[in-house]
Amino acid sequence: MVASPVTRSVFTQDYNRFRQLLVEARKTAGLTQAELAVRLFRPQSFISKIERGERRLDVVEFFEVAQALGIDAIQFLTQFYSGNTLVGKPARGANHLRRRHRSLHPTLNLDKNIPK
Repeated sequence: MVASPVTRSVFTQDYNRFRQLLVEARKTAGLTQAELAVRLFRPQSFISKIERGERRLDVVEFFEVAQALGIDAIQFLTQFYSGNTLVGKPARGANHLRRRHRSLHPTLNLDKNIPK
């Protein structure tokens, strides 16, 4: 069995658009790179490298970033694949994010930034 080559997606137009939509979502959420990094317990350079395309997000990291932005990851991906750019709208029914967030980071209170 011969494996087919994997696309180096960090260099594709689709991945560039994905990164641009993440930047748009961060800005729509009113967050700087540093503020988003604090929510993720990462350095600001982590966010910068993602946004510049120097570092690629895996699926688990993407869901963590979406959660920190207060957006619905599935809705984001649906919009990405449909070509829409309205990714910064708060997720509907985001109480699950609040509960999940508390379980991940019980000492950090971000409830004010997660829509009810």
